[in-house]
Amino acid sequence: MDLTLIVVLVIVLALFFDFTNGFHDTANAMATPIATGAMKPKVAVGLAAILNLVGAFLSTAVALTISGGIIKEGSEGVLITPELIFAGLIGAIVWNMATWLFGLPSSSSHALFGGLIGAAVVGAWSLEPVDWIVLLDKVIIPALLAPVIAGLVAYTATKLAYLITRRYDSRPDGRDGFRYGQIFSSSLVALAHGTNDAQKTMGIITLTLIAAGIQTDTGVIEPWVIIACGLAIALGTYMGGWRIIKTLGTGLTDVKPAQGFAAETSTATTILASTNLGFALSTTQVASGSVIGSGLGRRGSTVRWATAGRIGIGWVLTLPSAAVVGGIAAAITKLGTIGILIDTVVGVVVIVGIFWQSRRNGAVTSSNVTSEVAASGEAVRIKRNPKPIKKVSL
Repeated sequence: MDLTLIVVLVIVLALFFDFTNGFHDTANAMATPIATGAMKPKVAVGLAAILNLVGAFLSTAVALTISGGIIKEGSEGVLITPELIFAGLIGAIVWNMATWLFGLPSSSSHALFGGLIGAAVVGAWSLEPVDWIVLLDKVIIPALLAPVIAGLVAYTATKLAYLITRRYDSRPDGRDGFRYGQIFSSSLVALAHGTNDAQKTMGIITLTLIAAGIQTDTGVIEPWVIIACGLAIALGTYMGGWRIIKTLGTGLTDVKPAQGFAAETSTATTILASTNLGFALSTTQVASGSVIGSGLGRRGSTVRWATAGRIGIGWVLTLPSAAVVGGIAAAITKLGTIGILIDTVVGVVVIVGIFWQSRRNGAVTSSNVTSEVAASGEAVRIKRNPKPIKKVSL
């Protein structure tokens, strides 16, 4: 296949992945404010889309980790081709769509890394194309630590919030002011998401340009790449991944305004710190860890550990599963142009099939996403000892 054509095809596919990343990860920022009623669903995803777009222009550290880090190229020699990047994207997109169908907040980031690693390894029939030290340092270790750290911060912040406002115990809407704080904290998460996740697609497109010999400088992200990726993730965010919003907002624990504010603040802080360090962090894992931590921190709250366990299994399976799909797609590309066409047709059929199945199972939309949240504006009711009854002496 003509080199220019395959590069264009990869860029289009990368932007589609960016779109799926947006609607898959909208829940990271907006699940809790929607669940507590701090913002209407459509307003929340609209605000998140705008801030995702703004965040895409704030940093390129994560993009450079991908374009010049995990997959070896540049001065060490190009060890991955545009065809293999194409195959890796197919692996990432298929896993993203599958987990969206089940409302599972898996990591779009790890799906992308898994797809690329599987494609690179199969394409070279060697482990050489992958810089395993960078993968461990920038992806695996942060993936293990970030949810725990975010959860601990959210737990502490939730405890502190309820301690400061304990005079409102047993009073409906006594902590309603936290809803206004959620508008700020969830906006910060959306901004952080744009700074981290949009960059991953920027890195993929830049990696493609370098592999094709169109770009020689591995330390630069072209302005048009930043703009295109920012718009793609913003559009996906606005579409709203309602299935995953429902899981994060109502499936793990019934979120109250105070704990929602604490969870969002800890999520944003963790993501922004990792972005500055160039860590390609999973915002989904951080947000899930924060929601669980906030649930543990509120007295009277119950964390649904069955749902948490299902999410955890998804985290573990994401990278290897996407790697398997990416590897299979890469093997097919070895057939040449016909292989690229087969991958494209099969990918489209799978994506359309997943979307059709989602409609058949019952659509989750902005109108029913919060239907299972009960009285989320009420403060936690704490049982009090009854007043002693005075005995009347005869």
